[in-house]
Amino acid sequence: MGKEYSIQNSQPYSQPYAKSHRHQDEVLCAGDAVGMCCKSRRTFTDLNRDHVLFSMAVSSSSNAFLLFWDNTNKEIEPHVKEAKAEFRGFDYKLNMWHSICATWDSKSGLVQLWFDGLPSIKKYVSSGSNIRGRPIIILGQEQDSYGGGFHDKQSFVGMVSDVHMWDYVLSSCEIQRYLNELNFTPGNVLNWAAMELQQIGRVVTEEKFMSCH
Repeated sequence: MGKEYSIQNSQPYSQPYAKSHRHQDEVLCAGDAVGMCCKSRRTFTDLNRDHVLFSMAVSSSSNAFLLFWDNTNKEIEPHVKEAKAEFRGFDYKLNMWHSICATWDSKSGLVQLWFDGLPSIKKYVSSGSNIRGRPIIILGQEQDSYGGGFHDKQSFVGMVSDVHMWDYVLSSCEIQRYLNELNFTPGNVLNWAAMELQQIGRVVTEEKFMSCH
């Protein structure tokens, strides 16, 4: 059975999060001129405010690859190298599991979201170069500086599972296999089953919730 992380924030000044342990010197989050960074995750929360969905920083960019929920405008905002796009119209409900996948093509600069199995349109965000550097990946907090700069009002409180990240283009069929929990190729940058996370604060590892049939 898999695992999931429950990230709590019941104390006003606590800042719990889970931090990925990656020891390589460099990660290319877009593998080549037509590379794509694809990040998928499942989330469950009752937050009725802005909150981070995924945060990856490198030394040259605190928002190297960021997914953020803007509650005021009811939109998911992917950021790539400090530039962002805005996607609206998603049925992002409280107290429900949601699957989110974000893709980015470094050559075209186009970003796309897949939300609960449905693709969005593609929007331009940033092109011309790949994301390079030693990444710090954090679940539960948004980095305003490399590995820090957290704000309580941007934090995530809830449950997270099945986070994967690839440095190449995934086909729509492969994304659908992930979303439907079928046999798919695990992430080669982040692999949820093999990932080592440093748990800071009130973060609890639990057995993954499975539906009974």
